[in-house]
Amino acid sequence: MSTQVRPMKIGVLSMDPGLYSTQRLVEAGLQRGHTVKVINYLRCYMDITARRPMVMYQGKPLDDLDAVIPRIGASRTFYGTAVVRQFEMMQVFTAIESQAISRSRDKLRSLQILARAGVELPVTGFAHHIKDSSGLIEIVGGAPLVIKLLEGTQGLGVVLAETKSAAQSVIEAFRGLDANILVQQFVKEAKGEDIRAIVVGRRVVAAMHRKAPPGEFRSNLHRGGTANPIKLKPEERRIAVKAARTLGLNIAGVDLLRSSQGPLVLEVNSSPGLEGIEKASNEDVARAIIKFVESHAKPARKRRSTRY
Repeated sequence: MSTQVRPMKIGVLSMDPGLYSTQRLVEAGLQRGHTVKVINYLRCYMDITARRPMVMYQGKPLDDLDAVIPRIGASRTFYGTAVVRQFEMMQVFTAIESQAISRSRDKLRSLQILARAGVELPVTGFAHHIKDSSGLIEIVGGAPLVIKLLEGTQGLGVVLAETKSAAQSVIEAFRGLDANILVQQFVKEAKGEDIRAIVVGRRVVAAMHRKAPPGEFRSNLHRGGTANPIKLKPEERRIAVKAARTLGLNIAGVDLLRSSQGPLVLEVNSSPGLEGIEKASNEDVARAIIKFVESHAKPARKRRSTRY
């Protein structure tokens, strides 16, 4: 370890210390000479006061941390971001800010923010009433098209509709369940393949090419997809970093499609898994995250006299 690295106390906010991503962050932190503690954010409770806000864990205040690395599960976004926000009130450096996590978890909001910033996306439509389904389908260029639940993750709640009638049936079924959906252009030339790029700070630190299994169009590794290393084109690196920065994410997994119009951003993930990307790319993503924290966190002792 370089003698210039200041030992820190880092908290990894994770519900499961046995997860690969959590373990790798702990290992990388220890290898860099830091003290690293896994904190189940669902077991944290908060003292919300103006003068000395505090996060409590196992009956003790977490007032000596230099930084926290949030690994907030999608189903626990509300409470998880509340805990991250409390650390921000304490002026603890958070590797991913609470507001950025909230933005990324709202698929519709995140796409609107990206589009406003000029980030290229597949043509996407959104409507409330099933009577508007025909117009919605026309917006994205007709069938085949992709229908996505706003609350879906890891490829769940994503349907490929091959025909207009099939699309209308799926839209009616989802809306009958009062589910919010997006309708999105199906990029045929992608052929069930996409790219996952990991952005840390202002650079891409790892990338992999994912391919869907036979008979499937979703390339998620959780859905049986395969992954291989890939060298990104300069434009792909640029758009991945821009997408992460636009949402305010210091750490992000950016999913890209190669289309005839150039790279398109599919989604931006605020808690990307490290196992698939590290094994496919042979890059030490966890170390890159720890080094990012080292360059931005301030010592806890310098914050104690400062009021938020």
